[in-house]
Amino acid sequence: MELKNPVIAGASSMTMNLGSIKKIEEAGAGALVIASLFEEQIQLEQMKLEEELEKIKYRNPEMIEIFPDLEHAGPQEHLLWVTKAKEGVAIPVFASLNAVNRETWVEYASLLEQTGVDGLELNFFATPSEFDRAGAEIEDEQVAILKEVKKKVRIPISVKLSIYYSNPLHFIKKLDNAGVNGFVLFNRFFQPDIDIDKEKNFFPFNFSHETDYRLPFRYAGLLFGNVRGSICSSRGILHGSDVIKMILAGADCIQCVSTLFINKVDYIKTMLSDIEKWMDTKGYKNLEGFRGKMSRKNSSDPWIYARAQYVKLLVKPEQFLRDAKTE
Repeated sequence: MELKNPVIAGASSMTMNLGSIKKIEEAGAGALVIASLFEEQIQLEQMKLEEELEKIKYRNPEMIEIFPDLEHAGPQEHLLWVTKAKEGVAIPVFASLNAVNRETWVEYASLLEQTGVDGLELNFFATPSEFDRAGAEIEDEQVAILKEVKKKVRIPISVKLSIYYSNPLHFIKKLDNAGVNGFVLFNRFFQPDIDIDKEKNFFPFNFSHETDYRLPFRYAGLLFGNVRGSICSSRGILHGSDVIKMILAGADCIQCVSTLFINKVDYIKTMLSDIEKWMDTKGYKNLEGFRGKMSRKNSSDPWIYARAQYVKLLVKPEQFLRDAKTE
C-alpha cells in the first residue's frame, strides 16, 4: 500500500492510547502499528480469573447459584480498542499479533481483520531456549502458520522477525516465496539481567542505542532487489539521517519507537523535515530516486555487506585505522 512518507510509528504503549495515536498522526507519521495482541497475556488472565473464582466458589453454600457464570472475554477488549483506533485516525493502521498456537494465529488474525485495519503484522520470534528443537522445524512451522493465515486474511500481511535464525536470509526467502507482503527487520527483545545485591533476575528496560540501526541497515542492503515483499527497517532508527540510510540501503519504510519516547512524538516532524532538506540538497524529487542506491546489488564495493571491516583490517590495516578515526 502507498504511504505518504516512510516513517511508521511502531507498536508500543504509545499506540495503546487514542490521545497519543492522534498526536502521532498530527506529527505526520505515514502509518502506525497498534500495540500487539498477545495470546500469552490472554491465557495468563484467564488462568488468574479462574483461580480467583475458584477461591470463593465454595465459601458459602448459599452463594453458589446466586451469581452468573463468568468467563474471560478473551481478545474482545483488544479488538474493541483496535476498532476505535482505526476509526480515530485517517492514516493507515496496522494490527500486531503475537500468538502461540497455530489455530490461534489464524483465529486472531481473522478477528483483527474484521476491525477494519489496513494490514497485519505477525510477530514471529525464535529465541534460543529449547535444546530439542531444530532450527528447520521452527522455520517450517512459522511458514505453515503464514500460509494458513494468508488463506483466511485478505489484507496485507507482514512478518516481524528476530535475528535468531541460523540464516535469516534463507528464512526470509522462504517467507517471501510463501507470499508474505512485507518484512519488519528486526524485533528487539528485552534481555535478562541479574541484581547481584538482591540475587534476583530482572528485565531492564532500555531504549535502542544510536548504533543499533546498523543491523537492519545491513539486511536492507542485502535484501534489496532479491525479495518481492516490502522491506521495513526497525531498531535504532532515531533520526532523519537514519531513515535516509535505510532507504539508500534498500528499505521501503521504517518503524521507530525509542525516538518517540526520547525526543517526543513531535520529533517525527523533525525527521521528515531533515529527509526533505537532504533530498533537496541532493536533487532527489522522490524516494525512488535513491532507494537501494547503496544496496549490495548496486554497490561497486563487493565487500561492503560482507566481512568488510575484517578484510580491510587484514589487507589494508593503515586505511582501516584511518577510516575508523574518521567515523
